[in-house]
Amino acid sequence: MSNNVLIIAGEASGDLHGASLIRELNKLDSSLKIFGIGGNRMQAEGMELIFHIDKMAFLGFVEVIKHLSFIKKIQARLLDEIQKRKVKHVILIDYPGFNLSIAKKIKTLKPELKLTYYITPQVWAWGKGRVKKIKKYFDKVLVVFPFEEKFFKEKNVQCEYVGHPLIEEINNYEFISRNLLNNKFDLDPEKEILLILAGSRKQEVKSIFPETIKAAEKISDDMGMQIVVACAENLDENIFYDLTELKNFKVIKNYTYDLLKHSKFGIIKSGTSTLEAGLLKLPMVIVYKTSWLTYIIGKTLVKISNIGMTNIILEEQVVPELIQSDANADRIYDEAKGILSDEDLYENIKIRLGRIKEILGEKNAPRNAAKSIYSIINEHKAS
Repeated sequence: MSNNVLIIAGEASGDLHGASLIRELNKLDSSLKIFGIGGNRMQAEGMELIFHIDKMAFLGFVEVIKHLSFIKKIQARLLDEIQKRKVKHVILIDYPGFNLSIAKKIKTLKPELKLTYYITPQVWAWGKGRVKKIKKYFDKVLVVFPFEEKFFKEKNVQCEYVGHPLIEEINNYEFISRNLLNNKFDLDPEKEILLILAGSRKQEVKSIFPETIKAAEKISDDMGMQIVVACAENLDENIFYDLTELKNFKVIKNYTYDLLKHSKFGIIKSGTSTLEAGLLKLPMVIVYKTSWLTYIIGKTLVKISNIGMTNIILEEQVVPELIQSDANADRIYDEAKGILSDEDLYENIKIRLGRIKEILGEKNAPRNAAKSIYSIINEHKAS
């Protein structure tokens, strides 16, 4: 009986959540042989990497088209591995453009193979097209927001709410003190930290960072703050210095949660980071930029008014969102300065962000997801 399990996670957040899932799966059955696409964290938990996520940083419709031949090559290799290793179970984590495409190919190749989607794409925001695909190709979906379970069950999709993995990640994280952070990175203990998170992909950083750093410089001058840029593990710190002539900032890698906890304010790219910031009650401005064609196509498809997960979960715009041309230095400065200059508003935002954890609850998502997946694997063993 094959114990080979394929997992595909295409970006930094998927690597984080995939690592905790693998850890829990290994607790249930150490004989599982897990391989696929992931990053350093998943590899550290014992996963065999066929491709690293740093090769998978495609963003938007236009960029995917440019990389189609490479994507097809990766998919062909994965399908070959499925056949060769006699895989019985496939787990796909978020990364919808690639994962929905490969799911179709896997089910066409081996209809009997069981597919689980852990952390589904935001189909409630993008209309019904992807719901039909998920229903067709996946045997079960494991969702991380309470409202997603209701959404999928109404569409007759086999679904289970397992909790959000970030709750467990943050609960178990060993934060360092502000003093230690200061000493480790030569930060000024007298100045509050103005934090920039510009994304985990080079393309995102190139689009978003130049305007955010210009805004941050004005804010830091006005408010007497120091600028710190949190660098994703897969990025080279020098990318930030190469994108601006400004030099009055520090780039820190691998301490994002500590920075979120100890910062006064964040300028944060839309995505997982906004939820991490929200869970740590950090007031912020959410920014997002992509190619104009990708933006225009996305605008016609998206069915919700907010793009930041903090605002979506809270069902109101608690923190400002600046998208595309609005994500410029002047607008970012105005929004940030408005919050930082109003102590009552600032504290009110912190209180409202505190509701996110209440809404998501305290479920142990990685453990719940692993148990659900392993029950399907065991069904296969019995059959």
